[in-house]
Amino acid sequence: MESQIIRPGFLTAHQTAGALGISLGGVRKLVQRGQLTHAGGTVGQRWYDAQAVAELAAKKATAKAA
Repeated sequence: MESQIIRPGFLTAHQTAGALGISLGGVRKLVQRGQLTHAGGTVGQRWYDAQAVAELAAKKATAKAA
């Protein structure tokens, strides 16, 4: 269940997955590979930096276009 309260500039795991077009498992794999880091939240609900997610999405789009 997603919390309604989140600090500006951060995304939940669900929002991050949606922005990147991947599953929650995909988000976990990005963290395990060091391509994305937790930027806050709790153990049950991680937050990710919105700017870092946007940069990762841009890299993904560039790689897909090439």
